[in-house]
Amino acid sequence: MPIDLNEHLKRKQTPSPENNTPNHPNPPKSNNPKPPTLPSNFLQSKRFTSLIIVIIVVILLILAKPFMVIQSGEIGIKITAGKYDPIPLQPGIHFFIPIVQDILVIDTRVRTINFSRTEDMGIVGKNQGIFRNDAINVMDSRGLTVSIELTVQYRLNSQTTPQTIATYGLSWEQKIINPVVRDVVRSVVGRYPAEDLPIKRNEIAALINTDINKEVSKLPNSPVELTSIQLREIVLPAKIKEQIEKVQIARQESERVKYEVERAKQEAQKAAALAKGEADANRIRAQGVADAIVIEAKAKSTANLNIGQSLNERLLQLRQIETQGQFNEALKTNKNAQIFLVPGGAVPNIWLDTKSKPKSLAGHVEGK
Repeated sequence: MPIDLNEHLKRKQTPSPENNTPNHPNPPKSNNPKPPTLPSNFLQSKRFTSLIIVIIVVILLILAKPFMVIQSGEIGIKITAGKYDPIPLQPGIHFFIPIVQDILVIDTRVRTINFSRTEDMGIVGKNQGIFRNDAINVMDSRGLTVSIELTVQYRLNSQTTPQTIATYGLSWEQKIINPVVRDVVRSVVGRYPAEDLPIKRNEIAALINTDINKEVSKLPNSPVELTSIQLREIVLPAKIKEQIEKVQIARQESERVKYEVERAKQEAQKAAALAKGEADANRIRAQGVADAIVIEAKAKSTANLNIGQSLNERLLQLRQIETQGQFNEALKTNKNAQIFLVPGGAVPNIWLDTKSKPKSLAGHVEGK
């Protein structure tokens, strides 16, 4: 146990009963009394106590954890006595006063909500910021129920996150994204009859995207930023699907008939073009033959005309002399040949072999 210093000094100053006896006189007092010294066990006890206090403080610091490490993609909200600090804490280490203050860490990375009938990502999906809500049931312009499936990607506006959490709480997604998306989808899809939805899918997707962004931008403090809105599927009633399939089959058949008619028309045009081409070719060939005949006739006529114009008395006499010379040559080899005189003409004389029967020209006999 620790020794009381005052009690120890008192005992040293007060003489014991044994020292009051006559046999033991009081010892003489010293002129320079020594200061009292602390026992060693007292010093060890004090050091031990200080060590215990330090250990307790460290344990309290560890248990209280008066600091918070904020990772990238997160922001912190310092809460002092229940009040949110409007300035968000950026990634890094931040200290606070335990019991009086606390830091709330909020994920500001891109999150995804799948409005689907069956798809569920489970715990793994939630850890990655992927959640599932029920598909959106919409009544079309004729009162038929249509199911719409889509995916919305978004994230908190890090600059206004403290105000958003203070206003909507930690379940802000179900208070901002879910109602806005459902209201817009019902408003847009409800304008169309069910059978027109597959045909006008792109138009509907564009309207949904535009209207959701417009409605979210109207919220105070711009709490969220939309990054993507994708229309995934339009689930129609069974009867409407059958009707659309029948219409598509009829449309395909009509397109096939149109194609066949157009093809036949093209074939007829092709045959007519070939026939016309063949007729034009024949006409060109006939025209070519006729032109050739005309040209040949004109050439012969011109030649005859030229020949006729070239004949004169002297030329005829020359031709007669040449022919007479040929007969003379013939009489040299056949002395018995008979010669008949034909009056006029360029060749006045002909001859026949004596061994053949005498003949006269048909023109000469008829003349007799």
